[in-house]
Amino acid sequence: MKIGYDIYESSLIGPIGMIVSDRGLERIMLFEEEIDRYLKENTFCKRNEGLCKEIKQQIDEYFKGERTCFNFAMHIEGTPFREQVWQNLARIPYGTTISYSELASRIGNPKAVRAVGGANRANPIPLIIPCHRVIGKNGEMVGFAGSKVDTKIKLLEHEHRYLA
Repeated sequence: MKIGYDIYESSLIGPIGMIVSDRGLERIMLFEEEIDRYLKENTFCKRNEGLCKEIKQQIDEYFKGERTCFNFAMHIEGTPFREQVWQNLARIPYGTTISYSELASRIGNPKAVRAVGGANRANPIPLIIPCHRVIGKNGEMVGFAGSKVDTKIKLLEHEHRYLA
């Protein structure tokens, strides 16, 4: 199996690392320290611009305001619960937000708000599966990569700028 990485340089949020195999996109890393840690721990993974070309192009189109959804192969795995949450995250329309409690209700388990938050945190391909579109019940910007809520805000502001 082929696997490689590339980095998209976003002027909005900084470098975005992507891990791609011949099965599809496997991971997105939105923070430089996460990219560095992954590459240090996975020395077998080498830069492969060809393998990552389509994904990198679609991410570029997203940041140019030309793309509101992504269309490429993905290969991610999780528990059945996490996969259900990720499938529902992927259905949140561009430029809109929902609360964690609303997401829990959408999966038929309104009391699973904390577990939904955990599944969001475990999302291996943020941006593509738009966990940044989930906010606190009172509209508060909470819960993005620990303390990196500023990235969530930047992504949502970007999407609002390009809404038709």
